[in-house]
Amino acid sequence: MGSRVRVWLNRTYAENVFFMDQLRNNPQHRAVEIHATHGDADSPVLAAADTAEMEPEGLSPRAYVEYALDMCARRSVDVFVPVLHQDAIVAQRAEFAALGTALLAPPAEAVAVFRDKAVAYQAVEAVGIPVPPWYRVRTVEELVTAVEELEGAGQRACFKPAAGAGGVGFRVITRTPFSLMHLNGFPSAYVPLDLVVEALRTAAEPVDWLVMPHLGQPEVSVDCLTGPDGRVRMAIGRTKNGRRRGFTLDDAWIEPARLLAEAFGLHYLSNIQFRMHGDEPVLMDVNTRPAGGLHQIAQCGVNAPWAAVQLALGEETGELVPPFLGPDYTVVAGPRPLRPVPLPAQRTGSGTPTLSAMPAQATEPGAAQPAPVEATAPAVPARTTAPVTAPANAAIAPA
Repeated sequence: MGSRVRVWLNRTYAENVFFMDQLRNNPQHRAVEIHATHGDADSPVLAAADTAEMEPEGLSPRAYVEYALDMCARRSVDVFVPVLHQDAIVAQRAEFAALGTALLAPPAEAVAVFRDKAVAYQAVEAVGIPVPPWYRVRTVEELVTAVEELEGAGQRACFKPAAGAGGVGFRVITRTPFSLMHLNGFPSAYVPLDLVVEALRTAAEPVDWLVMPHLGQPEVSVDCLTGPDGRVRMAIGRTKNGRRRGFTLDDAWIEPARLLAEAFGLHYLSNIQFRMHGDEPVLMDVNTRPAGGLHQIAQCGVNAPWAAVQLALGEETGELVPPFLGPDYTVVAGPRPLRPVPLPAQRTGSGTPTLSAMPAQATEPGAAQPAPVEATAPAVPARTTAPVTAPANAAIAPA
């Protein structure tokens, strides 16, 4: 058994409580100490960590890097998993290395390519990866032209920010007038074109959107693990078709993901998403960070977070080939404990209350996933539990 590994996760997604669980339950039984920081005192990642602190607000990217360097020095961090300000942090990789901290993130060049979806689409087309038709839109006129061209080709238009993650800002354009239909049931990703046009005309700032056809299912997210030598060690696809989830090693999805990870140096953990455009799989998005649903491939007998930490520490993992593919499953909400406030505080025990699971609310296709929260309000007394998503192992019928 090796020495204790100290890992820091900065402001990140609630689902990374499972990432942390997998680090502790590593197959080498290595001791792992996890530090977490966040802007939201009620983030479950703070409760799941061994030590936790609130992050300062209002820092510029460079000031945040200085804060991160100080944190790594004070906490003797071996591996830092940055989500917030990832681009600014990886640009100073040498400064972190001088402190003995490895960054579990791709090189700055790779992060820069995939920060802007238009730049990314152009880059991946150049290496032969199919992408959907797309239009970069900043004005009302550009929006209407893009929508009319897509509709003229028999396709439904949708849009999303050119920069962003987690489905934030994704909407599907409809010609249906706004009515009570839009106010019944849960909020929808569908929005009438005339309301979008009016919002653009009255906006104080220009937008930067990509307009493209609404792509068909299945959606396949390929989780890749790539070493700093540029060689892919693992590529496993997670399929989503309505409520049904599953796994795949089909070359139609895996081979383009491997090509992208190697061609662009997507070192450590990345997530490459595809959907169908007609009969052809096309790239939808590339995330240069561990996916929120990465923990789900544990159902295939693979501990990807720990393997990534090993690579960051300079330890070879070899090829991670799943010994089996897990059964189809769905995702439901479950409770996780929260810390009392104020922070900082230390973990006092690992006990988790036993509560019956609450079913997750259904969402329209493309609904936004949880994203890092910039919390500016003072901390308030914590609730006792917070819902996060976890896979249910029983197979179910499609919704």
